[in-house]
Amino acid sequence: MTKRTDAPGPLMRRGPRPLLLHLTLAMLRSNVSRATSPLWNADWGNSNVAAILRSVQNAVRDANHGVDFPAALVAETLRQDAALIEGIAAYRRHDWRRTLIDPPAIWSEGGTRLLDYGSVADPPVLFVPSLINRSYVLDLDQNHSMLRWLAGQGVRPLLLDWGWPEAIERRFSLTDYVAGRMERAMAAAAEAAGQPPVLAGYCMGGTLAVAAAQRRPDLISGLALLAAPWDFHAPDPERAIQAARTLPLLEPALAFGDALPVDLLQSLFALLDPWGVAEKYRDFARLPQRGARARLFVALEDWLNDGVPLAAEVARACLGEWYGENAPARGNWRIAGLPVDPTAISKPSFVAIPGRDRIVPPESARPLAELIHGAVLHQPAAGHIGMAAGARAEFSLWRPLREWLGDLPGFA
Repeated sequence: MTKRTDAPGPLMRRGPRPLLLHLTLAMLRSNVSRATSPLWNADWGNSNVAAILRSVQNAVRDANHGVDFPAALVAETLRQDAALIEGIAAYRRHDWRRTLIDPPAIWSEGGTRLLDYGSVADPPVLFVPSLINRSYVLDLDQNHSMLRWLAGQGVRPLLLDWGWPEAIERRFSLTDYVAGRMERAMAAAAEAAGQPPVLAGYCMGGTLAVAAAQRRPDLISGLALLAAPWDFHAPDPERAIQAARTLPLLEPALAFGDALPVDLLQSLFALLDPWGVAEKYRDFARLPQRGARARLFVALEDWLNDGVPLAAEVARACLGEWYGENAPARGNWRIAGLPVDPTAISKPSFVAIPGRDRIVPPESARPLAELIHGAVLHQPAAGHIGMAAGARAEFSLWRPLREWLGDLPGFA
């Protein structure tokens, strides 16, 4: 095994990224709550102001119905702001560090590697993660590694680690990734294993896997799609279109570095749930810091904050074509000039759709289970990341996936 080349150093914990945005959102929430407290009896409906007020308002009212509301509001917002700072500080000083060593790479191209987690005697599954997060979410920790668990269950997991985009990759399009690098990795996996692997795509990697599975059915024996988005306008078209409208604002950054920087990517995700990050750090501050839940929180946050820039043309395609035009769901997304059509896939397929997914809403992923003939649908009560690497991931996804693999030839 080789030492990880991208392992974060001991004093490099910078999250939650971008920190200034999260602190600004927390300040905005507190200030709006105080400024509008005299109007709390007004009907705000589902406005943004209502979203800002609701949790603070409920906390004050639940504590004491008879208190002076303005004074209680100031005390509550100060308490919540202090809890946020406490949670961030506790995260940054936590002594957990990822120490797992990567397994050998059996193929590489540019910064991309194909990592082999299993035995050459076992049937292969090729995992394809998203382009915007590090691949090690599937190998997070000794006790939270889907790949190492599957390796112990008679499967040969192969991981496509996209790596950090250098000058060549920053000029890639989605066609370059799918019809180029990804398909060459699939061919390398099939050659190394002596048989076509099952192709398993997670998140954006699942969307790319749909295109690759349609293009090269000869290189795979099955397809597993894990929280893979497809209908980008479901269930809220306006929110998707608003995301696409940010593209002109991002153009200077895309032109400067031929990529969408990590902090801008993190900002876009933060705006999907603007108050969620602060709330989870407040919750973290209340956890026993030596406990398993705190360690898992730190491990997942380290991964979330260890992002990867997205090549400029890929960013334009994702925001403009996927979110703006909803090209995949409308049959207009093309790879190497040909439309991507899930109905053309005839390989055995498994579609996992976590019911509490805020990143890829279930409504976005569900069409793939309907479009791919005979696909097995699995719907765990889990979140997007929790399904793959959370405390109950073994029961939410790992075991159901292994059971489905057991019905395929050679996986019994």
